[in-house]
Amino acid sequence: MRIATYNVEWFNDLLDDSDRLLLDDKWSARYNVTTRQQSDALGTVFRAMDADAVLVVEAPDHSKHRSTVKALEHFADHYRLRTSKACIGFPNDTRQEIALLYDPSKMSVRHAPMASVTAPQFDQDIMIEFEGAEGEESFTFSKPPLELVVSPVKGTPFRLIGTHMKSKAPHGASDISEEVRIALQNRRKQIAQAIWLRRRADQVLAGGEDLIVLGDVNDGPGQDVYEAFVGQSSVDILMGPVGSDASLFDPSIAKSKTESISTARFCKREKNQYLDALLDYIFVSQSMLERNPKWTILHPDAVGQDIDIPDLSENLRLASDHFPVLLQLGQMRP
Repeated sequence: MRIATYNVEWFNDLLDDSDRLLLDDKWSARYNVTTRQQSDALGTVFRAMDADAVLVVEAPDHSKHRSTVKALEHFADHYRLRTSKACIGFPNDTRQEIALLYDPSKMSVRHAPMASVTAPQFDQDIMIEFEGAEGEESFTFSKPPLELVVSPVKGTPFRLIGTHMKSKAPHGASDISEEVRIALQNRRKQIAQAIWLRRRADQVLAGGEDLIVLGDVNDGPGQDVYEAFVGQSSVDILMGPVGSDASLFDPSIAKSKTESISTARFCKREKNQYLDALLDYIFVSQSMLERNPKWTILHPDAVGQDIDIPDLSENLRLASDHFPVLLQLGQMRP
């Protein structure tokens, strides 16, 4: 079984109000890329992934007049993808949903939100007290994580949690002092979300279920100076205690300490330069390691020779500012 996570930059802007692809030569929300170019590039990338299920981060909008499921299924039909069915959990008001596009011949999927005393349902709020604060603070997810039970046609069902965590970027800051204030505020929100997710992971693992947590975490160990103010990165928190049965694993974290690894590239046009970052992950529970998992980042600068698709590197650059992360799992337990 192959599972992927892919943040598609402003997927929503590629569709009309009938959830159909625009496929015109007007500019998309991506810089200097038309809607037709971005859509066709995405079709190529999804075919190259050849995944049984793809967590789509920044999926098209779900609202009164729009349907994420219809939009993704129309996209899959247009490009003849085998991942022909889609599902979402709790919709949000950011026009950037979290959804799963999957192959119905390989699995069935259902939205299965959980809750506990310490980790409420993800569409609610949570009270957390940080060290040095005067009391508990209330935090929410602007994009509630997607909680699913995935039942493979062959093998044991497992839990999957897809996430798009709070960005740390100090958008809207007008000077250095405001930049610091917003950056610290955003990091506290992100850390609160990581704690919430980790508590849910503990709840799942305590029930003896296999678990995959994947998506855009918008963080990584040692990525910025503000991490020192809270002591840990969101990734550290999600991983849990290293070496324990409850820890989650993604090999990119260890590799990033000795190698240059990235899953996203952002253009800083004012400086005419690019910023690479490791933001997207697929964490697995210790029980999943029995399936001989293998991770791949479809990075345009290092596309594997085993993928025989012309111009894949260029299509990865056109499609999004993030690149897919793939997880290949061996035979599931009978």
